[in-house]
Amino acid sequence: MHEFELVDNFFKILSKHNKAALGLNDDVFFDKKKGTVISVDTYNIKSHFLDFKYPDLIIKKILRSSISDLICKGVEPKYYFISGSGNKKDFTKKNLYKISRSLKKEQQKYNLSLCGGDTTFSNKLSFTIVSLGYSKSILYRNKAKLNDDIYVTGNLGDSFVGLQILKGKLKVNTKMSKFFIQKYYQPDLQLKLAKTLNNFANTSIDISDGLIDDLKKMINKQNFSFQLSEKSIPISKFLVKLINIKKLRKLDVTSKGDDYQILFTANVNKARIIKKISKITGIKITKIGKIISGKNVSRILNEKGKQILAKNKGYVHRF
Repeated sequence: MHEFELVDNFFKILSKHNKAALGLNDDVFFDKKKGTVISVDTYNIKSHFLDFKYPDLIIKKILRSSISDLICKGVEPKYYFISGSGNKKDFTKKNLYKISRSLKKEQQKYNLSLCGGDTTFSNKLSFTIVSLGYSKSILYRNKAKLNDDIYVTGNLGDSFVGLQILKGKLKVNTKMSKFFIQKYYQPDLQLKLAKTLNNFANTSIDISDGLIDDLKKMINKQNFSFQLSEKSIPISKFLVKLINIKKLRKLDVTSKGDDYQILFTANVNKARIIKKISKITGIKITKIGKIISGKNVSRILNEKGKQILAKNKGYVHRF
């Protein structure tokens, strides 16, 4: 079974009387009365990162992908706990120094503080991060409205390409290689948007597993479908160039995940305020589709209006 079946079949019932757990169907725990928002993420070598050659970059990616869960809910992360399991090969003094220095820079960048954690010996390297923020309201999943516009922040696909380069599956010139690998290790988080997202969005999620899969998760309990425009999916200038050179299909490159951009829906009358917020914050926000009736099948249209399928539908843990 996959990870969501595992949760639904064995653990969901344990949170039945705990409203703050949100039915185990959202990115966070949210205690509205106390205004506390918490997320938990675990990262294993081979599954979530290839190796530990660059511990300073790996820890940046891990921390950013973790606090992204709060940011997409319209919450500013304030504190984090980190637990690490490894051995003397991984946790050398040199590596630990790099990790510490890198975390310090991330704390300054995102106004975070380390509060605690745990360290254990293990032959398999892994990290778990608990992120904490405070808010009296959040953006839930499954709150989309019929005819809502679908938006995404930033660009998609760069991180996936970076991973393919690191795996040796894609060869590009040095300039391109540096750009895509940097996007893989250091995803651009839209922290500035956390303060205003609640003003215009109806529902939201961060894109971690892939555009299509995460969009489905965002509306999974609602009788809705979606229509996306492949042409509208935002990509960087480097990716435009790469797609042309390698003859890649845009949808396949941009639907694999690891972007950590915010995917959200909003009423059509919010278009003006979204455009204004985009200009004020300097954050690229692009309308890519629409929420439609569940009576219709979800579809993705190319430039000619022809329906297409995504070969890369995203990442799912299977057990």
